[in-house]
Parts: sequence; structure tokens; C-alpha cells
Amino acid sequence: MKIYVCIKQVPDVNAPLQIKDGELIQDADRNILNAYDASAVEESLVLKEAHGGEIEVVLIGPEKAKETIRKALAMGADKATHILIDNDTAPDSYSFASTLSAFFKDKEYEYIFCGKQAQDTDAGLTGSMLAEFLNLPYTTNAVGLNLEGNVLTVKRQGDGGQEIIELPSPALVTCSNDMNEPRIPNLKGIMQSKRKPVETLSLADLGVEISEDQIKTRILSFEEKPARKPGKKYEGEPDEIAREIAQLLDTKENVI
Repeated sequence: MKIYVCIKQVPDVNAPLQIKDGELIQDADRNILNAYDASAVEESLVLKEAHGGEIEVVLIGPEKAKETIRKALAMGADKATHILIDNDTAPDSYSFASTLSAFFKDKEYEYIFCGKQAQDTDAGLTGSMLAEFLNLPYTTNAVGLNLEGNVLTVKRQGDGGQEIIELPSPALVTCSNDMNEPRIPNLKGIMQSKRKPVETLSLADLGVEISEDQIKTRILSFEEKPARKPGKKYEGEPDEIAREIAQLLDTKENVI
């Protein structure tokens, strides 16, 4: 069984940040493996331990993202592919998905796992777009996986409760960070990760480019979240307060 896991390096959301002149300024040295992708890696490892197979992680990012790749390898992934882009290149969901589809077009696999979204943008679109580009059956926001034979049973969290979906292979699944607790690499895993193969590809190797025309989503500026208006405090006897609030709800719209 071959499983690919698409991972992303993201800024540490717990690192200091500030907004200045419409720009988001973050600690550039604090980058981590996206938490949702870490859950996808963990779930692939659980399936491998139960059924055997090979796990390869794929990352699109600059040179410094190799540290994030090594984290996934230290967890237990077997190999990796690094699709190298410049530091100044800022892909959106569409350009990520189209680039990954070029990578996967001649690959054989049973499953592709992605995190359901990235911590830096929370867009949650790349996995679905990639499945569409590759014409794969897929499901999103998985919170549990069970493999029997060639059928992957996915428990996903929907808006109105949990749903159970069966997927044939090949297929794509986006994983929630609620599905497991990703393992922390031990010393042995860290040492082994340094010897695991990492193939580096350029966009030219894939026959693609991330141009301004490809990027469909642009962030124009950042601004602080507006302060919440203070609530109104009612004082007096409980019966009087209840009548006043009931009258308020009856006469004014959009109170709640």
C-alpha cells in the first residue's frame, strides 16, 4: 500500500505577531509542521503499522522547509519529495493544488492524505481542489479511518453530526486534527530521518509555474479585529429585568 501525505510548513501560531501598516509581521524563524498535516501523517503511520506499505510526504516550500520535512520523516514516514519554490513565492490553494496535481499525474498510490486546512490561512480548499484535478473520490474533515481490504471507511465530522463514508482506492482524504494525537519523534526516529531519501524537484521539473495569473486569491491587507461593543447591564428586581428583556426581544431585530 502506498500513501502520500501532503504537508505544509506554516508559521507557529503561538509565535509573537503584530499588524503594521496593513501587513502581518511574524517571527520568521518559528515555522512548524501544520497541525492538521501532522494528524494526517500520524493516521498514515497507524495504517502502515496495521497493514504494511510505504508512506511518502510531499511538501511545496522554500529551502528552509526541509526542517519540516525531516519532522515528518522522524515521525516515521519513509521518504519525501520537496517541490522547491522561492521564498518570495506565496501560493494560494489553487496554485498548491495545481502544482500537486502535476506531481501526482504519473504516480501510483492507494491514498493521498492532506490536512483539512492550513493553520496560516485556514482556507481548507487545497485537498478538495486536488481531488478534482486528479478526478479522485474524496472526503473531508475525517476524524477516523479504518481499512478493510480495498475499502477505506472514513468517519467524518459533518455540520449536523458524524457521517460514515466508504471510499475505494485510489482516493483522497483530508484529516482533522481531532482524529488523533500525533506522535512526538524519539531520538531514534530523529537520527533515522537524516538517512531517509528526500527528492528535490523544481517547478520546471513538473512543467508548471506559479505565476500571478495562477494565483486566484490575494490578501490585500490585515487589520486588527474590531473591539466588541460592551453589553448592556440590567439592574433591578428579577421580574422587572425579565419583562424588560422580553420586551426588547419582541420589539428589536438582531438582538441575538
